[in-house]
Amino acid sequence: MPHASLKLIPGADQNETPTLNEGGIQTTNLIRFIYDQKQGGLIQKLGGWIKFYGTQMATAVRALWAWEDTQGVSHLAVGTQGAAGTAALLAITNGVSQTITPQTTVTTPSLSFSTTAGSPVVIITDASSGTVTSYTSVYIPVQVAVGGIILFGLYPCNPPGYAPSLGSNQYYIVAQDTLQNPLPALTTSSSAAVPQLSATNNSSLVTVSLTNHGYSVGSTFPILIATTVGGILMQQHYPVQQVLSANSFTITGTTTAASTQSVYINSGNAYFLYNFGQGATLAAYAYGTGSYGSGTYGGVPTFPSLGTTITASNWTLDNWGEILLSCPIYTYTVGVPYFAPIYAWDSEGGSPIASALPYGPAVNDGIFVAMPQRQIIAWGSSFNGISDPLLVRWCDVNNYNVWIAQITNQAGSYRIPKGSKIVGCIQVGQQGLIFTDIGLWAMQYIGPPYVYSFNELGTGCGLISRKAVASLAGGTYWMGQAQFYTLGSGGVQPIPCPLWDVIFQNLDTSNLDKIRVAPNSQFGEIGWFYPTTTSGGEVSAYVKYNVNLGLWDYGNLARSAWLDQSVLGSPIGADPNLLYIYQHESSGGVTLTNADTSAMNSSFSTGYFTIADGDLKNFVDQVWPDMKWGFFNGSQNATVNLTFSVADYPTDTPQTFGPYTLTSSTSFISPRFRGRLVSISLSSNDLNSFWRIGLIRYRTQPDGKY
Repeated sequence: MPHASLKLIPGADQNETPTLNEGGIQTTNLIRFIYDQKQGGLIQKLGGWIKFYGTQMATAVRALWAWEDTQGVSHLAVGTQGAAGTAALLAITNGVSQTITPQTTVTTPSLSFSTTAGSPVVIITDASSGTVTSYTSVYIPVQVAVGGIILFGLYPCNPPGYAPSLGSNQYYIVAQDTLQNPLPALTTSSSAAVPQLSATNNSSLVTVSLTNHGYSVGSTFPILIATTVGGILMQQHYPVQQVLSANSFTITGTTTAASTQSVYINSGNAYFLYNFGQGATLAAYAYGTGSYGSGTYGGVPTFPSLGTTITASNWTLDNWGEILLSCPIYTYTVGVPYFAPIYAWDSEGGSPIASALPYGPAVNDGIFVAMPQRQIIAWGSSFNGISDPLLVRWCDVNNYNVWIAQITNQAGSYRIPKGSKIVGCIQVGQQGLIFTDIGLWAMQYIGPPYVYSFNELGTGCGLISRKAVASLAGGTYWMGQAQFYTLGSGGVQPIPCPLWDVIFQNLDTSNLDKIRVAPNSQFGEIGWFYPTTTSGGEVSAYVKYNVNLGLWDYGNLARSAWLDQSVLGSPIGADPNLLYIYQHESSGGVTLTNADTSAMNSSFSTGYFTIADGDLKNFVDQVWPDMKWGFFNGSQNATVNLTFSVADYPTDTPQTFGPYTLTSSTSFISPRFRGRLVSISLSSNDLNSFWRIGLIRYRTQPDGKY
């Protein structure tokens, strides 16, 4: 009887029909392709994973970041999702986790401010503020007029260099002008007021009364707390239409007033959002305020609970040397002040929890640190407390406390002129890449006076979600709304994807922000974890591209956050269902082969091979497996299962033969099937094993006509 071989065409293809995909791979799960100089690629079992940290997270992890401090100690930052009190930012160091989640609290007391003529110091009295120290910052999203100055924005509390006399429940801030220079009060005063809005029946004009407001025609007046006046709902920001005096101006509402009325924003009360931080020794608390945890930090009790841990549905993370930077993202409630600043946590000391940068923008949609010069780049940022989805801002070189551009620094901003929003940004080599919903821009450092140049690199290639892009092996790869793209020396290029049907026809478009890119530089692979229409809103599937071979595969695996090879070793991923953080591929020098403590269910199946032409049928009575059954110089102990699906026509329900159990001692099997078309499926679910498939041969002969 003659013999033939099954030569597998590497790379999964679901766009083709099973018959058209003759000799090709039709379905895959937890496998990978590895280079072969003859066939282009061989199929082998995917690397396994093991718990990186033995304790479950309370909620799904949405961000991971690894860095090493100046003492050579490596850390893993973990950002989890959740409402206030459940979201968390953690730092894992040498197997020990420390909660560093920012804490905030909101108070709305009656107005109690005092100024002294010629001094920028403003003393604030707030009985419900808790313990405010020099490690606290306060966000004031409702303008307050006092002593001839306007207070609005984010301020450090009790900054050094000033020593006013403070009474009970008092602290001070320093008023600033638009360049963040100290702004002296014009008068000594304890009379403060928030803006008053006045509407006239049958008119859309609204008059704003605010002493010494400083606004001009065309400038923007933000209303961050929804306020209804004369039936007009006022929220977001409004261009100034006319300046009536130094104390009043007009804006235009979106509807016509149904009555004549005057109201104060926030009912005339102040609005304070406190962000708490603590010093290295916690001495400012004298161990007398707040409730302490059971752990220690630097040999002293852990921090007091002064507020509520912040809300976060997502995070962007980076590091500034030894300092971890984080920016939380959560769903914005229109009409309520949105507070998404940049938080910093010093891994070598300082605050035991992350604290807001008091001079940075109070609202951002994400951050990264630019190189080779060191600057924080914030996108979806703001000057007035309302996110501008196309605004990019950056701090001074090596100084994240300076954000206002002046001739003496390199801080600045730029608004991308095209698109509706910036979706995500990354630092790649010596440039930053800015992805909008419709295109790609590069920002390159050119030095003063402009600091950065901005150039459009591509259109119609927008990013599908903020964490769907990564750099690998000198190229940048991302997932668009209906295609994959790469940026290399030839510019932006689409990547042909033979798995388009599997991904884009089954993508849960209501949960795109949960898509996670997953580069694995050890194997030249870049993958994307994504939610499907049947996965309940959470990531459940992946697609993977080998950039060296140009081959794709896919399967089922849930990872809600991913970190490529780093100072902590091989890749790290987070499971949103089991809530564990895993290290993939290898750990402690040991190559991993299991799905943690369970066997990995790896498999693939082919399209139909044609074993007979025309109206002939063939009979196959013997198949010889050809495999690598273990690692080089390791135990050859793998067990795989081989199944044949046989049909005469592509539309037939195939007849199944097997599964046949194969090991290194299996010389051949005798499936004894007859037909024209056959596909093979190979799977494994044994512990501590590795396999790679080679050239399967079979014995066949003609066996009649159909």
